[in-house]
Amino acid sequence: MAQFEEVSQKSKLHPKPEGLTLQYGTAGFRTQAKHLDHIMFRMGLLATLRSKKTKSTIGVMVTASHNPEEDNGVKLIDPMGEMVAASWEDYATQLANAEQDSLLTALRDVIEKEAIDMSQSASVYIGKDTRPSSGSLSQAVVDGVSCLGGKIHDYGLVTTPQLHYMVCCCNTHGCYGSATVEGYYQKLSHAFLQLTQNALNRTDDQKRLVVDGANGIGALKMREMEPFIRSELQVVLSNDGSSGKLNHLCGADHVKVQQKPPEGLTMGVGERCCSFDGDADRIVYYYTDSDGRFQLLDGDKIATLISTYLKELLTQAGLDLQIAVVQTAYANGSSTRYLEDVMKVTVCCTKTGVKHLHHAAQQYDIGVYFEANGHGTVLFSKAAQNQILELVKDPNANDERKRAVKLLENTVNLINQTVGDAISDMLLIEAVLAIRGMSVQDWGAIYTDLPNRQLKVKVSDRRVIDTTDAERRAVTPEGLQDAIDSLVKKYKQARAFVRPSGTEDVVRVYAEADTQESADSLAHEVSLSVYRLAGGVGDEPKPLN
Repeated sequence: MAQFEEVSQKSKLHPKPEGLTLQYGTAGFRTQAKHLDHIMFRMGLLATLRSKKTKSTIGVMVTASHNPEEDNGVKLIDPMGEMVAASWEDYATQLANAEQDSLLTALRDVIEKEAIDMSQSASVYIGKDTRPSSGSLSQAVVDGVSCLGGKIHDYGLVTTPQLHYMVCCCNTHGCYGSATVEGYYQKLSHAFLQLTQNALNRTDDQKRLVVDGANGIGALKMREMEPFIRSELQVVLSNDGSSGKLNHLCGADHVKVQQKPPEGLTMGVGERCCSFDGDADRIVYYYTDSDGRFQLLDGDKIATLISTYLKELLTQAGLDLQIAVVQTAYANGSSTRYLEDVMKVTVCCTKTGVKHLHHAAQQYDIGVYFEANGHGTVLFSKAAQNQILELVKDPNANDERKRAVKLLENTVNLINQTVGDAISDMLLIEAVLAIRGMSVQDWGAIYTDLPNRQLKVKVSDRRVIDTTDAERRAVTPEGLQDAIDSLVKKYKQARAFVRPSGTEDVVRVYAEADTQESADSLAHEVSLSVYRLAGGVGDEPKPLN
């Protein structure tokens, strides 16, 4: 076949370094940019096969998200804007690791297993972030797609969530929106302006928001978005990429992990601030309180704010829809207790990783999911969306129900349901705070986080740890869970769990308790148990204090 001949020839221009093996994980492939040229070419091939198989447009995003600027990565996007199917993650790994002379065999293997009709047309959307390496790497994707005769639409510089959105728009034939960056801005800004009309007498101070763009693509796109929303939101953009380095001492991940504001951002006392990550699919908020203390509002706080707002609207609209918040074991215990005991909202716990959260959220009429790191969105089932639209059109609905359902309709339109989206999430949070007349301090005071500590323990083989109950309990090695249980009993309001890292031979330890001292002490003691029972390497973990 001529196509295979071209693959054979072109692949020599994108040679695989011998002996290099990479694994396609939740975040796709991610490593130093210099190791990725062959990967990009091969993901271009795979995306084309996936498009032929699904008879739909597939997305390929070149980004390494919150990683340092020297790294890069790639992820595939399925027809409805979701992550690529798990079985195709395995194909991605197989293709990536095939040595040069067995690439065609690996390719034919996928074609045969999936019974792909190679005469079927293919369409691939490509996007990239602002990293210096992204240009040449996205060209390698283009080479892969064109080898197998795929049609390419290269969006150039876009955020990851924007590319997810474009793919969904294309495959729903415009029902989800127009598959252009302009269309994205128009849909979101229209919904945002409709929502903020319901907020009374806002001052310029209340409309002001300081945004840390992580020196990445999010800053670039925020600049483009700004004219659409200027009347209701005055964005002060810091770390806009004009001078600083991507993700260096800034961005959502840095702020969340370091528990302090990013460099390059000046914040007044009580001023509302937020940070995007490098590809703008995560967001966290923060402010400095009157005592000069840094206060973080992470994914748990975001999920609580949004689900509380939605629950109130459902009640006012008289709609009988089940709303649930999906969390992981990392969610702060205070947030879980507040949602279940005070708000009477269903909380479901699932394994760590966006695809697990997304899948669990699909089981409810309305599923709100946010990881503590600020990655998340809200999913509305078809049935829920239909009920909302029917009530919007109902001439007999009273004024309260009409107002509530109109707010729901615009909220649905403001949310990017395909994936976590920092820009969309930011506009939703701003709208909710405005409608409810809440300051950032009011939001922060909904509940108080329990002090917690996360640690890592190096082990010779992370696979010795096996977990159950959404990673909250260890099944192996024998005796470890019993040890954790007895340590937890020593402290008040305490909880702890361990889980193997998905990428390296370390075990992650999480502990929370009523005081920081207790949380630190519990985390250390659990680390020692892991070290002793799960084959720790190097020096024994030292106490934190």
